[in-house]
Amino acid sequence: MDFLKVAEEKGLFSLRKLSREKRGVAGLNIFLSVIAMLFVTGIIIMAFVLASAQMQESTTDTTAISVINDTGNSIAGAVDWFPIFITIAAIVVLVLLIVLIIVSLRGAGMMGTGGA
Repeated sequence: MDFLKVAEEKGLFSLRKLSREKRGVAGLNIFLSVIAMLFVTGIIIMAFVLASAQMQESTTDTTAISVINDTGNSIAGAVDWFPIFITIAAIVVLVLLIVLIIVSLRGAGMMGTGGA
């Protein structure tokens, strides 16, 4: 902790400025993480679907083609859940924003701490 105080005294950075810059972005990191995770998952699914299509073209056995086709269709069906994940992440971000607003109102003295 002494290192942080010395660095702040020398003007290398300010803890107050750092805390002010983070205001108003409640849940944004979570939402962006979910979007990035879904993007990477989509790329992985696309790679598996393309690989299953190539394997299906390279074999002549009908049972193998059927298994590859079923597997590819099952993996491709996983993207149906993406809108649900995005909706849930947006709801989490909204809840975090509401909590941030309530905490700010209580801190400003505009709202009581007790219940009705």
